[in-house]
Amino acid sequence: MDELTHFNQQNRAKMVDVSDKSTSTREATAEASIRMKPETLTRIQEGKIKKGDVLAVAQVAGIMAAKKTHELIPMCHLIGLSGLDIAFTDNGRDTITITATAKAAYVTGVEMESMTACMTAALTIYDMCKAMDRAMVIEQCLLIEKKGGKSGHFRKNN
Repeated sequence: MDELTHFNQQNRAKMVDVSDKSTSTREATAEASIRMKPETLTRIQEGKIKKGDVLAVAQVAGIMAAKKTHELIPMCHLIGLSGLDIAFTDNGRDTITITATAKAAYVTGVEMESMTACMTAALTIYDMCKAMDRAMVIEQCLLIEKKGGKSGHFRKNN
């Protein structure tokens, strides 16, 4: 079993020292879904949500959150992202899937940034639509792929 790196000699939490690691291009793609009533999805698609363009606001919220991941997740390092893209797809019935890809040239990965973007975008969709659909469910935030770094390439098997 791998040694836990986020604990000091007193078994207290610490931020891992990455100062000796080599900079490399890092990329991570994550995904999350939000399930809703079919009429909620239709209203989002038609731009008929009173608070505005749901996906445009969710996209900006996801980008902003990714840039602040280190402020939200205690042991994350401050990473200067070189890029972040968020895409939305739907199944035509009741679910929007959010995919976020984060990129950086740094000494540690950007998995947390891509997952934070997905979750914040999903929460924003919930917030903007909750007046008409409080039963929405945010589901399965997961890492789809990561590239770069010592551990190499990872791709989730379906």
